[in-house]
Amino acid sequence: MQLLILNPNTSVSVTERLREHVAAVAAPEVVLHAVTAAFGARYIADETSFAVAGHAALDAYANHCQRQGKPDAVLVGCFGDPGVWALRELSGLPVVGLAEAAMREAAGFGRFAIVTGGVAWDPMLRRLARALGFAGALTGVHVVAPTGAQLAADPDTAVSVLGQACRQAAAGSDAVVLGGANLAGMAARLAPHLDVPLIDSVTAGAKALWGDCSDFVAPALTVTEPAGLEGVSAALRRLMR
Repeated sequence: MQLLILNPNTSVSVTERLREHVAAVAAPEVVLHAVTAAFGARYIADETSFAVAGHAALDAYANHCQRQGKPDAVLVGCFGDPGVWALRELSGLPVVGLAEAAMREAAGFGRFAIVTGGVAWDPMLRRLARALGFAGALTGVHVVAPTGAQLAADPDTAVSVLGQACRQAAAGSDAVVLGGANLAGMAARLAPHLDVPLIDSVTAGAKALWGDCSDFVAPALTVTEPAGLEGVSAALRRLMR
């Protein structure tokens, strides 16, 4: 299996964190490729950077296909899933976003809460939960003021800040999602202090690809007129239906 890890942030350090974490849980036969968005925000943290990241994800996928061929599946490494539905339509492949995968896993336990960094994510993640049909299962989104990037830069402080948020989120919940590409691996340090399962969003995304991927593939469409986009990269234009 050729798995493309696509980081829609422009930070290479996030790409490497994603690669390392997915490699730790991947089967030996999985070949990992990892790419970083060529434009946009270093760390997606609001509606504007999220919107730009969707285009950047499509462009990064197209350029990877041009250089190395089409993968078998794609993991979009942002908790918020920018560009995921467009990538499913464009590629015809299983495309997994961290937030959708983590919410699906958490909902298997019952009601769940989300903990993440960056205050702008609260309404964005609530909207995504509604779109995915998980609004009734979501007990709340608990955001801490530092962004995922700031938390990753100071792991000890992150454990303290996130630990408190996770304990609060666990009250009245059957599971807690720790969301964020930059927070990959931190759940292992926090989980022993909680009475409910703590789900690492990157691990959830990777695990979703090892199982039945039918929920992560777009339905086949009959397109009668090409999109005819102007100003996009040549690599992306070649893939447009």
